[in-house]
Amino acid sequence: MSGELVVWGVSLAVVAAIVLPYLLAFRRRRDTDRSRKEEAVRLGVDRPSAQFPFIDPMRCIGCGTCVEACPEGDVLGIVGGTATVVNGLRCVGHGRCEIACPVGAIEVGLGDLKSRKDIPVLDPWQQTTVPGLFIAGELGGLALVKNAIGQARKAVERVAQLAPASRTGGGDVFDVVVVGAGPAGLTAAAAARERGLSHVVLEQEGDLGGTIFHYPRRKLVLVQAVEIPILGRLREGEYAKEDLLGVLQDLCRRAPLDVRFGERVEGLERSGGLFSVRSTSGVTLARFVVLALGRRGTPRKLAVPGEDLPKIMYQLADAESYQGQRLLVVGGGDSAVEAALGLARQRGNRVTLSYRREKLVRIKKKNEDRIAELLAKGRIEGVFSSEVEEIDAGTVRLRTPGGVRELPNDYVFVFAGGEPPFELLRRMGVRFGGDGAATSPPSRSPGSPS
Repeated sequence: MSGELVVWGVSLAVVAAIVLPYLLAFRRRRDTDRSRKEEAVRLGVDRPSAQFPFIDPMRCIGCGTCVEACPEGDVLGIVGGTATVVNGLRCVGHGRCEIACPVGAIEVGLGDLKSRKDIPVLDPWQQTTVPGLFIAGELGGLALVKNAIGQARKAVERVAQLAPASRTGGGDVFDVVVVGAGPAGLTAAAAARERGLSHVVLEQEGDLGGTIFHYPRRKLVLVQAVEIPILGRLREGEYAKEDLLGVLQDLCRRAPLDVRFGERVEGLERSGGLFSVRSTSGVTLARFVVLALGRRGTPRKLAVPGEDLPKIMYQLADAESYQGQRLLVVGGGDSAVEAALGLARQRGNRVTLSYRREKLVRIKKKNEDRIAELLAKGRIEGVFSSEVEEIDAGTVRLRTPGGVRELPNDYVFVFAGGEPPFELLRRMGVRFGGDGAATSPPSRSPGSPS
């Protein structure tokens, strides 16, 4: 009998040694996730701005695999034994949580768009409520280069189905006009070239890349394995900004693609089955149009005295150009944090980060860890719950809970977001989810039988 007791005792000890640490860790994680969720709700960041994981609570088993799979580190948590969205603003649509879930309880998507005033109504082929007008890329609500490329391919595939190439036979009318020369726009143009559709790309900037062109030097861009028409499959999961721009330039050469720079699109009208696209140089006629614009739009201004000074910047292309300077970075998103990090690593710079919230809540986990380190070391000074009050040639004044602070300053970098081109789209006739009118996508497109 004593031998059996020893065996049972040893067995219980082994089980306790395995199970108890797991239970304690699970309880700690549960309590931490509950606190994170409560803080996110208080700060208003629990709901996403675009894509996010839909979790079926009836299928979720609370294993936490999705939490560990998320590259951003803070989007999901386990609360009440079920996975839940904690910091929705950080979700960029990787979809790794969906892949990792062992019971298929997660699906990453855009959700119910009926009340979303910032998301155009699109059919499954990326077509807007204006027949023949398509949207590809982040303007449609989904981030990531892989999504932009996939949407562009889908849109042009639909165009090819609706209207075989060169049916008009007119040299002054393009089969497809693409607006924007980022990954989505150039993919759409390459897909058109591959299918024998005449095309032209109108780009308002002087270079390729769209939003990517404005990224800081050597910023890593998550691409994942994607297939680009004509160019083939991109094998790397991440590319430095410059390397990805090189890929896009190679695509333009090999296709080749007709890209026209300095062409800012100012309007679009449809009449007689054709689109008239008004841009800087005049009017371009097309049977179909693919809008591959970003959501960044025109940089949002601070509307404070002194903002017209030449030392005010709205992007940072090369941090190494600034050394020995007194610098203020305004904003709390990834662009602002990455600019502050890049500037703080340059010799002799004194960098201050001003953000209107009490803490950084909208940034990737990787950036959060990096800036936390530099804030702790004093390489960056964080002035939270603050707003710029006035800027002059040698100083900048911040309004803080403790009063107005005046800082010596050489340059101010403003990353307050942008004014997306939503009004331009509405003038074109595109409906958004919250417009309050019929939002069903078109059932028939130009080129379809009447």
